[in-house]
This record gives sequence, structure tokens and C-alpha cells, in this order.
Amino acid sequence: MENVTADMDAGVNPRKFKSIFISDIHLGTAGCKADYLLDFLKETESDNLFLVGDIIDGWRLRRSWYWPQAHNDVVQKVLRKARKGTNVIFIPGNHDAFIRPYVEHDFGDIQVHDEFVHETVDGKKFLVIHGDEFDVVVKYAKWLAVLGDGAYSVALKINDYFNWVRTKFGYGYWSLSAYLKFKVKNAVQFIADFETALAEVAKKREVDGIICGHIHHPEIRDIDGTLYCNDGDWVESCSALVEHLDGRLEIIYWMGQPSYLAKSKEAEKCDSSSSPTRGSRKSMALLERINPLKRTSNAKV
Repeated sequence: MENVTADMDAGVNPRKFKSIFISDIHLGTAGCKADYLLDFLKETESDNLFLVGDIIDGWRLRRSWYWPQAHNDVVQKVLRKARKGTNVIFIPGNHDAFIRPYVEHDFGDIQVHDEFVHETVDGKKFLVIHGDEFDVVVKYAKWLAVLGDGAYSVALKINDYFNWVRTKFGYGYWSLSAYLKFKVKNAVQFIADFETALAEVAKKREVDGIICGHIHHPEIRDIDGTLYCNDGDWVESCSALVEHLDGRLEIIYWMGQPSYLAKSKEAEKCDSSSSPTRGSRKSMALLERINPLKRTSNAKV
């Protein structure tokens, strides 16, 4: 599938999708990009809206309360979509695990499930889960995960200051924390292992693919015939996975695809085309409009 750029001008009607998958919003933390997410939710509509875990950060809220108006606005917007007929499905993650005792219940117009098998318009079946069950650190050493969460919070604060400086000099949004994670060898290996493990789960469940979150790394990748999809997050990449009306799956980077990621994918594409080994299939879409909040993928970095 080819990379696609889709433009959206200010003032036009919301763009329509069959399904939207978002995760790792982390409402209740300073790192949450609630304003950008609210902007995205206002400009898109879908028959199905999947909240794929870590929507609310219970870990952080237990330590200190942080809930600005923008976070409340996001919750209200989701509830409004549900009332108006959007099928909203909430799959709790490790940070909002306090919701898990209530799976198979409805909260108003929102369904809560531990996992969900979604069938796309073109008949493909995808297992939708958050993915923390397959993170050995979270599963077997939660104290280490909490410790790492604290370090991650510091990185996100540095990221916010970094972008404040960039804004002053007229540069667009760029995630320093995501870039560092992308470049650290151990993090890259962890991501690869996580993706492979979840693809194996999908294969064992006899579905066509898997849709998850958890690791804050948006991706659409074919792994030995199984389609692995990660919708990313709203603290670093500001991304979502969408199902178009024809069943096609794409990733939307609301603030623009990071330039370092684009270069990496172009290098992978060249490597796979010159090798007899079949390359992984990926599909990306950049959804932009003329708006001060959003920059093009050509923004300075």
C-alpha cells in the first residue's frame, strides 16, 4: 500500500470513517495532548470509535490530581458522540485497569470489553486489545513499570519545554521523546518483540490481524501474513488508526508524520525492494488542514 496524504481545509464538514481506533491518551497527565485530540475528534466522524486502553491514567491520578478543562472536554466529546449514535467501545489498559472489573457492562452508551473482534467492511477480522498482557515488565514486575513510568513523565516534560522553544522560533510540533525512543537500541528491540508476540496471538486466534496500543509506536505491518496494527498515542505521536469506508486501514498523524520516521520507512522500502525477502506492508496517511495547530510533514525539525 502506498503512503497517502489527505488534506482537510478549515471549515469543511467532518471527515467520515467506518471506524477510528485511539489509545494511550493518558488523561490526567500533563503529557496528554488533549487539545490536539479534541481537534481531531471534532473534525472526524465514524460509525465505530474504539478506545483501546490507557484512556485515563489511574496510576498518575493516584499520586497527584491533574485534570484541566481540556481533559474534561475530551470526555464530554466522546460521550456526545456515543449519544448521537457512534458505537463506542472501551477496552481498558494497564493505566486504567480499575475499569476492568466492569467489562461486559455498559456505561451509558459506552460498551466496556476486555477485548473485541472487529470485522472490517471488506470482511477481515481483527482482534482488538490494549496489549499490556504481553508486556513482561507490566505483567511480572509492575514496580519496574511504575518506575519507568516516572522516568517517562520526566521525558515528556522535557518534550513539552522543547516544543515550547520550537514554537517560539516558528517550528512545528516534534516529539523529542518519541525520537529518542526510536533511536535507542533496547527500545527498538522491545518494540520488535512486542509486535511479533501480538502477531502470534492473532495467528493462534485465527483472525486476520490485531489492533493494539500500549507501546506508543504507531505501525501497520505485515508479519508473516498477519497484519499488526498499533494506533499509537496522544502524548507523543498524536496518531490514530482509521478504517476507511472501503475497509482500508491507515494511520493518521494529526500533527504530521515525524521526518525521521518517514526517512526510516523510505530506507526500509529501498532495502526490501532490493532483497528477495518480502518486505513488510505498511500504510500511512497524513491528515492535515490549514490550521495554526497543525504543521505539514515538511515542518522544520
